[in-house]
Amino acid sequence: MIVEHALLHVISHRTEEFEGAFAAAKSIISSMPGFVNLTLSRGIEQPNTYLLLVEWERLEDHTQGFRQSDEYQEWKTLLHHFYEPFPVVSHFDPIENA
Repeated sequence: MIVEHALLHVISHRTEEFEGAFAAAKSIISSMPGFVNLTLSRGIEQPNTYLLLVEWERLEDHTQGFRQSDEYQEWKTLLHHFYEPFPVVSHFDPIENA
């Protein structure tokens, strides 16, 4: 399993709209092969910053399966216009479960 990590900097006056769009977009990503789980957390000190963690079975499930799919185009349409700047996505290999 791998963990995808992204800090999402949402345009300040659009956070409520973003959260509604994300609720719709969640069904897209969760239907993808290799998807395991996701969490979206809102920043306390910076309420327009969100932490997205997505668990995938394999790195390729995200980088190829999801990112190269028609569903990803729908995900982009729903969410990418909320970000300023555009997020950097990193992947992690968990070494211990708490």
